[in-house]
Amino acid sequence: MPFQTLIDRRRRFLKTLLSGTGIAAAAAVPVLGAERKSTLTQDHVPWYVRKQTYQSLKQSTYDRSGGNRDARPIEADQTLSVFESDRPGIITHVWFTIAAKSAHHLKEMVVRAYWDGNSKPSVEAPIGDLFGLTLGQYTLYDSAFLGCSPGKSLNCYFAMPYKKAAKITIANEGSERVDALYANIDYQNWPELPDDTLYFHAQYRQAAPCQKAPADAQDKNLDGKYNYVFCETSGSGHLMGVALGIEQNADHWPGEGDEMIFIDDNSRPVITGTGTEDYFLGSWDFGGRDGAVPFGYQFYGAPLIILPERTGGRYCMYRWHADNPVTFEKSLKYTIEHGHANDRADNYYSVAYWYQREIATNFPALPLAEQRIPKMHDNP
Repeated sequence: MPFQTLIDRRRRFLKTLLSGTGIAAAAAVPVLGAERKSTLTQDHVPWYVRKQTYQSLKQSTYDRSGGNRDARPIEADQTLSVFESDRPGIITHVWFTIAAKSAHHLKEMVVRAYWDGNSKPSVEAPIGDLFGLTLGQYTLYDSAFLGCSPGKSLNCYFAMPYKKAAKITIANEGSERVDALYANIDYQNWPELPDDTLYFHAQYRQAAPCQKAPADAQDKNLDGKYNYVFCETSGSGHLMGVALGIEQNADHWPGEGDEMIFIDDNSRPVITGTGTEDYFLGSWDFGGRDGAVPFGYQFYGAPLIILPERTGGRYCMYRWHADNPVTFEKSLKYTIEHGHANDRADNYYSVAYWYQREIATNFPALPLAEQRIPKMHDNP
């Protein structure tokens, strides 16, 4: 095509754009740069490339002299403070590793967290249980919020906000010295936190053994009267999930129990499931007596399965509701049956995790250290 012909066509096209109908037609054609500029929002830009308004910090057990003695010992019956802040902030990650002579140190050491100057903790659990090791033994696994890495390091990624102050302590409630606790706690200082920020809570409970329901109540269960209780609280917030350890005191499958969650009314559950292995998002007894396979994923898992469906069998499980946190406005009672309609008496050890507007500290008394160590019971 001759060059002059191309010029003529371009001129005719420009004249069309300058006419009324041409301008309207051109307006209907998206202009790439203009369209992006007019509709672009912060949602289109990854948060990590935008300017952040917090100050990123860490508190650790590093050697203040500049040497390499980066751990802290904890004598028997002593408590070590590992984190303190007197301004608004959010703890984003907690890492511990421990060297201790006692084989039961995961059950004997207790983590407590206090928000906004409260004298009672809103997080209280044996250190192993808090990190999902609910039977007092190290198990390698990874999830969205908790994990245990090679080298016996413990990691927690639950965000822990506080509007005024925070303190975290670790108590050695055992009879032997903890030779070394290493800690790294990453956090953010903020000028202030939004009004709708909720406080993190973690509550330990156990029943060793669970008490069976009376014989005449072991057929059907609608009110959850004899259920194992993960946690119970008053206020407004949402449930994030639970880590559960079961030690069998008898043969056969221990997990026919349904989760039953009571929301704002303790008379009847709002949520009822179909079995323990189903709630922890496995199925069919996790593979059965001779085929059970440990597993672990971001929101659910059973990373420890030993001697399944036999007396002395052990299961460690976790389930996170991060896809759909269970909301409550007045109260929450988070429970599960132990066996169908509570017809079994195995040992249960758990930590429930949730957020709520109010700082909750009305926790049941923590059992003594020796009572927290799993021990089988004959014919409970």
